[in-house]
Amino acid sequence: MDTQKLKSILKVVAIPTAYALLLRFVFGESTWSGVFNMMSKTFLFLLPTIVGALTVYFSKEEKVKDMKYRLYTPWIPVFVFFFITFFFAIEGWPCLLMILPIFLIASSIGGLIGGYFKLKNRDNNLYVSILVLLPLFSSPIESYIGANTTPYKAYTYIDINAPADKIWSNVTRVREISKEQDKGWLTNLLNFPRPVKAELNYEGVGASRAAIFTNGLVFHETVTEYIDKKKMSFTIKALPHEIPLTTMDEHLVIGGKYFDVLSGTYELEKLNEQTYRLHLYSNFKLTTTFNFYASWWANNIMKDIQNNILQIEKQRAENE
Repeated sequence: MDTQKLKSILKVVAIPTAYALLLRFVFGESTWSGVFNMMSKTFLFLLPTIVGALTVYFSKEEKVKDMKYRLYTPWIPVFVFFFITFFFAIEGWPCLLMILPIFLIASSIGGLIGGYFKLKNRDNNLYVSILVLLPLFSSPIESYIGANTTPYKAYTYIDINAPADKIWSNVTRVREISKEQDKGWLTNLLNFPRPVKAELNYEGVGASRAAIFTNGLVFHETVTEYIDKKKMSFTIKALPHEIPLTTMDEHLVIGGKYFDVLSGTYELEKLNEQTYRLHLYSNFKLTTTFNFYASWWANNIMKDIQNNILQIEKQRAENE
């Protein structure tokens, strides 16, 4: 590979990557969190768009004419950016996985924008400069408007062939769950804390229930409605100061600034003489400027946790 070609490749990849790293530093600096915030549309959508635009804009014109080049070449600096932030522990694996679809799609859109300017065959330095500086203006506006707090419900159920009393005893108190019994594929993929056990001090309104997870995560639950072998509702409180910093990414901490679980309910419905349907749903809230995307992840994470627990309760009620 000749020197000129190497310089061209470095220019196409290094400049967009360096730009992304610079904005990651600016938006990740806690001192400026009131103005620049990583949990924003500007960072999650505009940043990769600009990365894609720069990648294609600094490419050679004959390559830019290829539509596939404009769509997929911007992915290279995105993956380099991800690798650097992961390797140096700037970002955790769960966050990177969650934002990957956004970054890939937005960078491709940016590639189309960069190709448009490139193929106009005139000096577009002014437009590129405006595009590069745009996040520094849009982020303060987004912060001023503020985030939306939206409630959501994650609903799950399972059918169990066992007597009601046996099912209910596994609902109110969940004995220790081994790692082999844990089948939560999504939470395991994201390296989330896994359920260990649930302890209830007594059966009735006002009772305290502790749902204990690995790595120090504990859901403090207070029973608000109790009908024996039929229904148990409870408020849920996760205390962020109890959770070690290494347990979860700061942007995903339950009970934190962006994501909180509020309440849960078990309901036992009789289907026939042999079968009961155990319902489990939880209420949670999100506070971001992109709840439309974050809610998809949050809802699936909550359902994965709930389905995992329901499967364990079913197995124990039917077989033990």
